[in-house]
Amino acid sequence: MEGAVAEVDKSAFVECLALSKKNPYILQLAFTAGIGGLLFGYDTGVISGALLYIRDDFKEVERKTWLQEAIVSTAIAGAIIGASGGGWMNDRFGRKITILYADGLFFAGSVIMAIAPNPTILIVGRVFVGLGVGMASMASPLYISEASPTKVRGALVSLNSFLITGGQFLSYIINLGLSRLPGTWRWMLGIAAVPAVVQLALMFSLPESPRWLYRKGRKEESIAILKKIYPPEEVEAEIKVLSESTEKEIKEAEFSNNITIVQMMKTKAVRRGLYAGMGLAIFQQFVGINTVMYYSPAIIQLAGFASNQTALLLSLITSGLNAFGSILSMYLIEKSGRKKLALISLTGVVGSLILLTVVFHQTAITSPLISPTETANFNSTCPGYSKAIDPAKWDCMTCLKDESNCGFCASTDRVNKLKPGACLIQDDASKERCASQHRDWYTQGCPSKIGWLAIVGLAVYIIFFSPGMGTVPWVINSEIYPLRYRGICGGIASTTVWVSNLIVSQSFLSVIELLGTAWTFLAFGVISCMAIVFVIIFVPETKGVPMEEMEKLLEERKLGFDLGNKPSS
Repeated sequence: MEGAVAEVDKSAFVECLALSKKNPYILQLAFTAGIGGLLFGYDTGVISGALLYIRDDFKEVERKTWLQEAIVSTAIAGAIIGASGGGWMNDRFGRKITILYADGLFFAGSVIMAIAPNPTILIVGRVFVGLGVGMASMASPLYISEASPTKVRGALVSLNSFLITGGQFLSYIINLGLSRLPGTWRWMLGIAAVPAVVQLALMFSLPESPRWLYRKGRKEESIAILKKIYPPEEVEAEIKVLSESTEKEIKEAEFSNNITIVQMMKTKAVRRGLYAGMGLAIFQQFVGINTVMYYSPAIIQLAGFASNQTALLLSLITSGLNAFGSILSMYLIEKSGRKKLALISLTGVVGSLILLTVVFHQTAITSPLISPTETANFNSTCPGYSKAIDPAKWDCMTCLKDESNCGFCASTDRVNKLKPGACLIQDDASKERCASQHRDWYTQGCPSKIGWLAIVGLAVYIIFFSPGMGTVPWVINSEIYPLRYRGICGGIASTTVWVSNLIVSQSFLSVIELLGTAWTFLAFGVISCMAIVFVIIFVPETKGVPMEEMEKLLEERKLGFDLGNKPSS
């Protein structure tokens, strides 16, 4: 119960599973609220595949990297606004109402995207979707956290992370299944309205968060819900702890009618909670996860796989591992604790990013040369190649990076694709002529003998990231703040996630153009090393600590070298 430090160990995951028989009501609350995570995940995954076909339909998108980034990142810009407003809405109107508003916005955005006649309207739809996802990204885990018993709280909040990755995996399957259907990307984006409608319908039958209700003076409603969540022998103790913590908050709030940032930052526990929560949110994004999720098919093409369908199929591997990792986190989050899990996760991420750096560096330096004879077989030679002072030095990478927008038509040798090929104007005619000779057409990356190692690198990255850094920041941010500041601080942390996400996703393709793929992944690796140091010093272990005692933990904790071997309580 929450009145004392809970004994949380590996049995927490087993007990979480046992709830399906003992108290399915708790799982009903968690799964329904967790559909917000599914919406988040579906949007993250679906745009990566849809973008391949949006480029085919709107040629200006194909030609302009910034427009591709805008289609991806405007949803994130909307999520920043949604998360910012969501913090205030969560405290003013409740967790349930915030989730319902998010569903409405997501539904509207999905419909707008599906019927968009041009990139501008598509971007408008992306903003609507972003607003909904931003609100749901912090309301859903907050609702789950406040409606869960202490000893399974981490596992149930991890359920939200699983539904995020499950949504991503589902989007890749749908992307692949719709890849040959007319209007491919419109179906991909339009189907996203379905989870929003499902959650909208289910949430009407569920109650508000019991802790939010209690703090708003609706004690009878809160107690009725708590009796459904806790065993009879634990209810009275839980109500007592909740009552004491609420009275303390009311006394502390008597000096001000409204909570202000200044008031919050004068509280040591809030400051330290925000350092840990916001820092984890920033590093979660800056180690590169959403470049993998938003652009994984594009990354796979950069590694030397030309076909859209092949890129989507191989992306299923990383997406499936991501979903599996989230299931694993539901067990590990309570067995090893939040902090240790984050450190193990980041260590593996560093190793995988080093592997990706090596693979893409080798791919770049072994890029096949351009053959004047091969190029002359076509009537659409790349203008840059025709005007080159020393065309003998041109290779596939040079061709693709040329300002005149060119593509590479590989050699007819299907066994050794590293043989010299042709550098042509990048248009439908060149693509068709290349295909007619049974050659592969490249516009994003070049043929490589070790491109398959990039798939291994992405897989290792996801295997380590998903159970740890994919889940820990959400769990920490749902439980570390004092109750009276939880909605606002959760909104700040969620906004931080989306601002960081926006910076990374909006700049990823441009940074690759500037630095190259290898050095971009190396930069992510350096940031991951910085994240390890940050977690060791600033992040406390919150495993098994009652939410009402979190403030005391933060106030008494000393900053320093701490690997989190045991809960700091």
